[in-house]
Amino acid sequence: MSTIIVEKECGCFKRSAYENNQEFNSKDEALLQANLMVSHMNTKFCQKHEFEAREENGNIFIAVDAKSQASSGCCGGGHCS
Repeated sequence: MSTIIVEKECGCFKRSAYENNQEFNSKDEALLQANLMVSHMNTKFCQKHEFEAREENGNIFIAVDAKSQASSGCCGGGHCS
């Protein structure tokens, strides 16, 4: 058994149909689903966060990090907010 664990549930994740701590019969199955989730979340969620999957001890962890302002199209001059 392998589990997909979302380390921090942002608001978009909580409002989505995704569930945390999903269990799968194999690591390959969990990794495939986690990669699909990460791809969807990185393109369809609000773009305030960046998601990345990693395998650790047979489980798949999805890390959630805030995107830097530079990657969101803001030049950092303070006039975008």
